[in-house]
Amino acid sequence: MADTATPVLELRGITKRFPGVVANDAVDFDLRKGEVHALLGENGAGKSTLMNILYGLYRHDEGEILLHGKPLDIDSPHEAIAAGIGMVHQHFMLIPVMTVAENIVLASEPTRGNVLLDMSAAEQRVRELAERFKFRVDPRARVEDITVGQQQRVEILKALYRNADILILDEPTAVLTPQEAIELFEILKELVAHGMSVIFISHKLNEVLEIADRITVLRRGKTVATVPREGATEADLARMMVGRDVLLRVEKQPASTGETLLHVEGLRVVDDRGLEAVRDVSLEVRAGEIVAIAGVDGNGQTELIDALTGLRRPAEGRITVGGREMTHASAHQFLEEGVGHIPEDRHRRGLVLEFSLAENLVLHDYAKRPYATRGFMSPRRVLDKARRLLEQFDVRGGTPSTPASALSGGNQQKVVIAREVDRDPRVLIAAQPTRGLDVGAIEFVHRRLVEQRDAGKAVLLISLELDEVLSLADRILVIYEGRIVGEFGPSVTEEELGIAMTGGRREAVA
Repeated sequence: MADTATPVLELRGITKRFPGVVANDAVDFDLRKGEVHALLGENGAGKSTLMNILYGLYRHDEGEILLHGKPLDIDSPHEAIAAGIGMVHQHFMLIPVMTVAENIVLASEPTRGNVLLDMSAAEQRVRELAERFKFRVDPRARVEDITVGQQQRVEILKALYRNADILILDEPTAVLTPQEAIELFEILKELVAHGMSVIFISHKLNEVLEIADRITVLRRGKTVATVPREGATEADLARMMVGRDVLLRVEKQPASTGETLLHVEGLRVVDDRGLEAVRDVSLEVRAGEIVAIAGVDGNGQTELIDALTGLRRPAEGRITVGGREMTHASAHQFLEEGVGHIPEDRHRRGLVLEFSLAENLVLHDYAKRPYATRGFMSPRRVLDKARRLLEQFDVRGGTPSTPASALSGGNQQKVVIAREVDRDPRVLIAAQPTRGLDVGAIEFVHRRLVEQRDAGKAVLLISLELDEVLSLADRILVIYEGRIVGEFGPSVTEEELGIAMTGGRREAVA
């Protein structure tokens, strides 16, 4: 139970301005010893900015920070770490080719005789720390060989190794499977039991209500309220975040299907190591339906998506789009044939971060009319399109000339979705389309996907979120170890899906 005495940390009247935007506007926040205090807000509400100020990555313009009642001036992460503040970022800061122990002790390495690196001592310290907090990690394993959930534990151990007693977790479950999220919550309970205080940034309301003691909501840079978990509901929190009532489950009519627009038969795909990742997959998606592929991450979804969008050549099998053979087509040919692609990794596959929003929004069509004539681009038409889409898809935090890198992750995702939907594809492949989005943005994206379905498009949804799959899908296919092991209707339960996702059931279910 959290200590109700004087807060260990206080942020008073924190204001941070960037050119053209006030990211934090006189924000107040406090943290008690032994509590999990969740920070909620829409994409671009100022959550990460506030925590980056606390961790020394940004300098606040106004306000003050108090640690144990005393003013604290933080100019760098090094100073934050020295003050006992650790932060695990949404995108991990690990070196893949190094071992777990090497990553954890980096820049604080134990030595022998103050000269030689003592790796055995490092591994022993990491092992003792992991056992104390009941972490399951191998100090000698290379980071590139362990799961995402284990990598996150390594990041937390890095903070604990440096004696952090305040831990900031920025969207900690965004890349985790449901089982890994449950394991993370057990770890957090263990940390709190040892007296640590945790700031938990998340978009997932059900997780916040499960793990947090108190919840602070930010909206457009301002503090809306701080409430205890007891008595709070998802609907109440969503309303505070967005400023209106939010539909937490999409409303849609039964599907009215037409011809098969995407047909896959006997597909076999190998991964980058030459191992078989997709095994004899056959599926079809018809006009006017959403077919979802559900499964634990790492069961061939990435390789399947790559094959269906021309990014990876299948080893065997056949792919047709609207009856046209596309098995060995390029990514450009898939686009020209009317296949839209919302990629699972918006940074690697969705955006050129150094380009402006306007440039990213015409990335597929910049050389075509009306954006180009006789080899020359029309800046006015490109800007006109960008302004229309930024407004239509409620992209916040930038103008057409803003670099994509300057936007929050959720607003970057909206840019990708805007570009793909606006091209009017007849087949839309949506991979993790709401990863990192807040409830208001998720509602918006779900409506768009249903609109695509109702307009007669074929939508293939690949998602790790069972709530999303159950809310959107007309049919659900479960993938396990690269094979489709079950087909379900929309009335299937989470429990039935969960069994199939772990290989416990292999027959089709009506």
